[in-house]
Amino acid sequence: MQRVAFLLGMREGTEAEYKARHDHIWPEMSAALSEAGLHNYSIFRHGTQLFAYCEVDDWQESQRRLAASEVNRRWQEYMADILDVPIDPATGTFYILEEMFHHE
Repeated sequence: MQRVAFLLGMREGTEAEYKARHDHIWPEMSAALSEAGLHNYSIFRHGTQLFAYCEVDDWQESQRRLAASEVNRRWQEYMADILDVPIDPATGTFYILEEMFHHE
């Protein structure tokens, strides 16, 4: 299992809307995350900065499955007006954070 953490951002003034949309995540989007292999997925907020954490068997495979998902494409379009996502040009996806410490 891989533990993966990454950063996202939201546009200033959209904090309540971001929370509301995730409080009512589409059941089919939740299913797509599970089908893509994401487990124990959490997103935390500090101001407009978001810290996301999930556990997966294979991050690259999970990303491939999500990229192929029609419901994920629609969710990303739905969220695009409030998200500010820095993309790593080397990978074409989120900046993955290096794990510095883990205690079980």
